[in-house]
Amino acid sequence: MGTHTPVEYVGTKPSVLVVDDETGPRDALKVILRPFFTIHSADNAKSALRILKDQHIDLITLDQKLPDRQGIDLLQDIKQDYADIEVIIITGYGSLKSAMEGIRHGAAGYLLKPFNVTELITLINQTLEKKQRLDYLRSFLKTSTALWGTEQEVVQAWKDLQSNYFAIGKSAPAADAGDVTTLIPLLSDLLEAKDRQLLNHCSRVSFYASLLANQLNLPIPDQKALALGAFLHDIGKICLSDYKYSADEDDIQNNTRAKEYSEAGARMLLPLGFQAEVGQVVAYHHERFDGLGNPHGLKGEGIPLLARIVAIAQAFDNLTVDMPGHLPLSIDDAILKIVLQADTHFDPKLTELFAQVVRDCKSSLPALAIAKTSPTN
Repeated sequence: MGTHTPVEYVGTKPSVLVVDDETGPRDALKVILRPFFTIHSADNAKSALRILKDQHIDLITLDQKLPDRQGIDLLQDIKQDYADIEVIIITGYGSLKSAMEGIRHGAAGYLLKPFNVTELITLINQTLEKKQRLDYLRSFLKTSTALWGTEQEVVQAWKDLQSNYFAIGKSAPAADAGDVTTLIPLLSDLLEAKDRQLLNHCSRVSFYASLLANQLNLPIPDQKALALGAFLHDIGKICLSDYKYSADEDDIQNNTRAKEYSEAGARMLLPLGFQAEVGQVVAYHHERFDGLGNPHGLKGEGIPLLARIVAIAQAFDNLTVDMPGHLPLSIDDAILKIVLQADTHFDPKLTELFAQVVRDCKSSLPALAIAKTSPTN
């Protein structure tokens, strides 16, 4: 399997690309950052992309207003072609909406001009620490299959992952071994290391599932298990080589593949000590209510309740997500499509309740879903 050690910037300064069309702010950033980092700079999007082709860059500070393109468009291109480069948006035209838009498209952070120097350095260092953790996890996922191997291999893989992951930067190892929520940062970063869009999808599904849970008045332990299970429902997809998130994947995938990664995900989580219901969500969220063509052949109320909830939440997110190459449905059209599949794909009572909940808070849904980043919030 090979030994995995944390990635470090050994003997070299991390490299930062400053992208800003205004000479003053660009020069100020270069002066501030030069003692700590190797600095490159660009005054437009075209120059920035040329530098990315020719140089190794760890982090980009990106102005939102550029002469040849909007910063947000350049950000999307960067995250598409250079997923492992972190981006911090620095702008004088800031608003919460543009900040959330940048974060949604993969920016690690956001600062308004005029910025506080200490705040800037702190944010860059925190972001580079996160990049080290993600680089370590990307390397692990590319070179090891231990996480979805034998029971013994899985146990050992988690030990290695935790000790190396928490050794990077200022991360502290889980203080309370009995509190499994301390593992959420690692699990969240594993999803992001595989594909940032997969992490975003899992975060939104957890949010939508929790909306429905609030209406059902589930006991607190079940609410926690649902939030975690929904967040981790696709954790098994990290075992798929060359995986890239697609909003249409759950419609077109075959049952054998769904069974393979849902079982791998449940097996992967087993040694971590989560409630049994979390593993059930991961294993059974692809079961159809009518039992036809199911990966595991479960039917109706034989499918665990929390898995039935996540099935609806996942379908809703896949129908409404706005991302390149996918035409999202309106909230009303998505609900209509899901309601038409009640009794076949979905539990009819839960479907009716979900439709009601979504219609009640329709105006605030997208902003709430984007703001919800993990099941621990």
